[in-house]
Amino acid sequence: MSKIIVVGANHAGTACINTILDNYPNQNEVVVYDKNSNISFLGCGMALWIGKQISGGDGLFYSNAETLTKKGAKVYMEHEVLNVDHANKKVRVKNLQTGEEFEDRFDKVVLATGSRPIIPQVPGVDLQNVQLVKLYQNAKEVIEKLKNPEIKKVAVVGAGYIGVELAEAFERCGREVTIIDVAPVCLGSYYDLEFADMMKENLAKHGIKQCYGEMVKEIEGTDGKVKAIITDKNRYEADMVILCIGFRPNTSMIKDVETFKNGAILVDRHQETSAKNVYAIGDCATVYDNATCERQYIALATNAVRSGVVAAHNMCGTSLQSIGVQGSNGISIYELKMVSTGLSEARAKAMGMDVKTTVFEDLQKPEFMEDENKKVTIKIVYDAKTRVIVGAQIASEHDVSMAIHLFSLAIQEKVTIDKLALTDIFFLPHFNKPYNYITMAALTAK
Repeated sequence: MSKIIVVGANHAGTACINTILDNYPNQNEVVVYDKNSNISFLGCGMALWIGKQISGGDGLFYSNAETLTKKGAKVYMEHEVLNVDHANKKVRVKNLQTGEEFEDRFDKVVLATGSRPIIPQVPGVDLQNVQLVKLYQNAKEVIEKLKNPEIKKVAVVGAGYIGVELAEAFERCGREVTIIDVAPVCLGSYYDLEFADMMKENLAKHGIKQCYGEMVKEIEGTDGKVKAIITDKNRYEADMVILCIGFRPNTSMIKDVETFKNGAILVDRHQETSAKNVYAIGDCATVYDNATCERQYIALATNAVRSGVVAAHNMCGTSLQSIGVQGSNGISIYELKMVSTGLSEARAKAMGMDVKTTVFEDLQKPEFMEDENKKVTIKIVYDAKTRVIVGAQIASEHDVSMAIHLFSLAIQEKVTIDKLALTDIFFLPHFNKPYNYITMAALTAK
């Protein structure tokens, strides 16, 4: 019987543990260490909780230590793995409740240590009401502080998915919100300018002040509390500052394995690292990107779950190769829904790729469908020579999320823009047009 130690039990770790215990019962000793007091928290629901779009945070957990223990795992919460010595097959662990440190041996180990927030090294970052929003405890603390009527102005630093979602949440709570980012647009990692502008207009329509192209230099305080945030261009009054400028892979506990440029652990398509019997999954590891045909860092919960499944089977003797990812993602802010997969035009060109694009805009349904008929905008990015699709973006007030799955599969299977134009896509007036936005975007590609 092999002893498998799993370090971390959020999305990737929980998927890995469940896969081992469900598919290979009584074949392995599974030991789990996690430094948090809870596991499997769906962080993507935090903004909904803060913005009172859901009634509470309890439903954001999909597993717990007790469930994994009943399946047969030995689970140690509030235990931090300080060091992984893969040469001698042992880990050093600290019990965060007692301070005790001890060693544990393994036959195989999987790192599911996730990521940690980037905290800017600026004066005032340690002031009261400067908040991170990543863990359940963070969200709970923010919600508790919002009960204070003196917190009227909130500054959100970072205009990625989390920052934009939180800006909406605080506005829904009746706060005056300012969102600040050094980038020239919001959501620039996922969308091209025409789509980022849609979100910019959407946020502005709801009274959210947006300050792009500004670098935070200082957080100003009075009596130990936040008073204002100072950038290289302006000063903005704030009673609370939310830091969500990004994340770094949490990999400090292991040395002497190959890493990506940002410190993520490089893994093969079986999730194994450069060290034998050492696997890495989730946000601490790379993924194989089908759009670029290279290993990349794409930190998404969906990628984490799949990587956990792949690692589990390979550790237990079943060869299973990852089919790669496209980084499919989406966001819903007020009425506007946006989804994307693969590469944006800007990112593809920044990587030196020769790409073309096709953009199409139309109503979702035939014009005679007068009720609930909204505009849809789609952009497809494809290789100029091979004409293989490498990315897509869609925006609408309709829920068009299912359409992005088609493009994710198209990128995975190297479908050309010309083949997409002739793909059998069903028609019914309740849903779409005979020549719908997907078909027309492909047909009009040059």
